[in-house]
Amino acid sequence: MTRHSSIKPAPGPRRWLAAAAGVLAVSAVVNNRLARQAERRNPPCGRFIGVGGVRLHYLERGEGPPLVLLHGNGSMIQDFACSGLVDLAARRHRVIVFDRPGYGHSTRPRARIWSPDAQADLIQAALDRLGVSRAVVLGHSWGASVAAALAMRHPRMVRGLVLASGYYYPTARADMVLLSGPAVPLLGDLARHTVAPLAGRIIWPLLMRKIFGPAPVPPKFGAFPREMALRPSQIRAEAAESALLIPSAAKARTGYAGLTMPVAIVAGAEDRLIDPARQSLRLHRDIAQSSLHLVPGCGHMVHQTDPDAVMAAISAVSG
Repeated sequence: MTRHSSIKPAPGPRRWLAAAAGVLAVSAVVNNRLARQAERRNPPCGRFIGVGGVRLHYLERGEGPPLVLLHGNGSMIQDFACSGLVDLAARRHRVIVFDRPGYGHSTRPRARIWSPDAQADLIQAALDRLGVSRAVVLGHSWGASVAAALAMRHPRMVRGLVLASGYYYPTARADMVLLSGPAVPLLGDLARHTVAPLAGRIIWPLLMRKIFGPAPVPPKFGAFPREMALRPSQIRAEAAESALLIPSAAKARTGYAGLTMPVAIVAGAEDRLIDPARQSLRLHRDIAQSSLHLVPGCGHMVHQTDPDAVMAAISAVSG
């Protein structure tokens, strides 16, 4: 008499692959729903302008000489708004804050590589449409690369330049290699719709400690819409700019000495993300007419921790 074994065979590779595919499919559906929910909860706070194939979202406050604010990688208009810098600057300036392509509510067409040069040309065209022929321009972090490109490519547009917590010279950055993964075609697209948003939520507290440290994360930063930064579309923009960081700095470094407008360089003296000695101090040496503002006790998010210091730098180049 034949006895049948009660031991079930282990699932084959096809079953494991099917299970993994199912988990990824569910993750993609959930993440896309969360992205749409984030956009409903955080509607546009400004207006839109169509330029260069991009639907560009911008916020405008105050009256006076124009001041343009360009945010960093992973950020958006609300970063400058909740920092208090927009309110401070609007007392004296016509402040224009952009969501750069792919961030906040601005689109980012995939057919173009959105280098600092490409974004500088886009911002210049948008400002021209807004009737701004000359402005003080402030860029924070990756936005500083765009601001510097704007000054080099369109010097008549830039009355004064404020570069805050920027990365100006190429160095070895393994973290940028890791962060650029979601920009890779196909596999990166899969990651940003499935595992990347989850990973972002997990590492968010650690990332905040790094970019704000040694200062604490201020309560006002609670107004920053984290859920918008973790959408698959914005993760792709963040990854692409991580991949472009080092080559963009390598290309731009030969042009800094040719800048002729007033330049204020601002950095947190204890920045844990970008070394101020290797970046901001070196840039100060290369730009003869620049002023250097190292803010003690501040990290990378100097505009959040000490907006008055950043406002002082704006005033220094505004005359």
